[in-house]
Amino acid sequence: MKMKKNFIAGLLLTAVLFLTATVSTGQNLANRKEIQKLIQTMQIIELAYVDSVDIQDIVTKTIEQVLKELDPHSAYLSAEELKKSNEQLEGSFEGIGVTFQIYHDTILVISPVPGGPSEKLGILSGDKIVKINGEDATGKDINNEWVFDRLRGKKGTSVDISIYRGKKDLLDFTIVRDKIPLNSIDASFMATPEIGYIRLNRFSKTSQEEFVQSVTDLKSKGMNKLILDLRGNSGGLLNTAFELADEFLPAGELIVYTEGLHNPRKDFYATSLGNFEKGKLVIIIDEASASASEIVAGAVQDLDRGIVIGRRSFGKGLVQGPFDLSDGSLIRLTTARYYTPTGRSIQRPYDNGTEDYYNDFSERFKHGEYVHADSIKFPDSLKYKTRAGRIVYGGGGIMPDIFIPWDSTMFSDYFVELRRKNVLNTFTLDYVEDNRDKINRQYPGFREFNKEFKITPDIIREFKETAEREGVKFDEEGWRASEALILAQIKAFIARNIWDVNAFYEVMSEIDNEYHRAIDLLEDGQVFGILERN
Repeated sequence: MKMKKNFIAGLLLTAVLFLTATVSTGQNLANRKEIQKLIQTMQIIELAYVDSVDIQDIVTKTIEQVLKELDPHSAYLSAEELKKSNEQLEGSFEGIGVTFQIYHDTILVISPVPGGPSEKLGILSGDKIVKINGEDATGKDINNEWVFDRLRGKKGTSVDISIYRGKKDLLDFTIVRDKIPLNSIDASFMATPEIGYIRLNRFSKTSQEEFVQSVTDLKSKGMNKLILDLRGNSGGLLNTAFELADEFLPAGELIVYTEGLHNPRKDFYATSLGNFEKGKLVIIIDEASASASEIVAGAVQDLDRGIVIGRRSFGKGLVQGPFDLSDGSLIRLTTARYYTPTGRSIQRPYDNGTEDYYNDFSERFKHGEYVHADSIKFPDSLKYKTRAGRIVYGGGGIMPDIFIPWDSTMFSDYFVELRRKNVLNTFTLDYVEDNRDKINRQYPGFREFNKEFKITPDIIREFKETAEREGVKFDEEGWRASEALILAQIKAFIARNIWDVNAFYEVMSEIDNEYHRAIDLLEDGQVFGILERN
């Protein structure tokens, strides 16, 4: 076994050296000989090795290790991984159209997807799916993967489910699966009578269309200023990033360009199709905003179109191209770098390997970057100027125009333990189960709920009792530190479980520092004077 592992390691090293040479010198004769050598090695193993070996596994590990050696973002995806990844980028999947959660070993419908097959048949929030195609769908063996395997399927196929809705007899439904949208906008609402708020979670094929719909809706409600929240948005499709940035910029402006050794420079210019080319704009980013998020924030910043606030973004400036393999798997290979309008690359260095690259988050925390802007050092060699003459930097993410430190004071050990033991979710699911009808009678809609619903002393007492039962001992000091956050999340989860995720974010915005700072900047307006051209 040791010999086999050493041999595989040697094979991986050969593959790494081969690909490194290919990148450096091109596909010349010497490289083709190395390819043949690698194929011969695999044939020798298959024909002559002392024990049986899984050639497929060896090849997969070889490919993965080779790509890992190149850069942190080149990757191999199996056919199954590719399917799941494409669902995120395509912005849809095929299934029955419900958001669900495993609750007390039962599939609880959080909400049917609007316009989906389940909603059309009358599936309601709070329904419990207890049978799928005659098979019991309750018990400790039920998990998300089990549910996905049975509820998702090709459009046009059907699935039989039995619903428990608080009555003795089960309700039986035959649901014909359909294409179900995966929304990339978590929240869209009016922050003030003039300021709209949009939170985008990914850049998929449907993101720009969703954005236009949201902007149109918000404009109809009086929006003339916008907050675009890209916190935690790790990116997605390059073309979608270009399309979204185009929504803010006048025709002819350079949004981004890409360039690589085997990929000549390609420029992406704004068109005349923007739906929010005028009106004050604030973009919020953080350390998890990456790739496509950085393209949008970088273009808005470089062209002085708006103000970027928050914390320094991730720093991914590499572009991956897809290369199909014969078995349905795929290689996403880095083929180019992208550059913001000023010409800066925001890609972080990865010379010390992938592990160090992804450990950068913890290093930023250790250095105090999340709290103190002056702990971030950029070399003068990476200094660029925006059109208005403002200084920006490349080489390590997008540094916001206005730094907003991470407020860690509310994240006590007590709160962390509540989250770790899933107490907030458990309590609010139980609460909604017992009070759904009462809440729906008392509050005609979310607006009334958000304005009038209060977390009472009785709710707090019940929550603490639930936490104790779940093994989280009450901590007075931790409670005082995290009380505002805990109470906001209780209300937000209740709102989500009765309405939707948009309601969750609207409730949580009440204690969101970056959100309120963005509102202050837009209402004051003075900071936008720095965007005027010299």
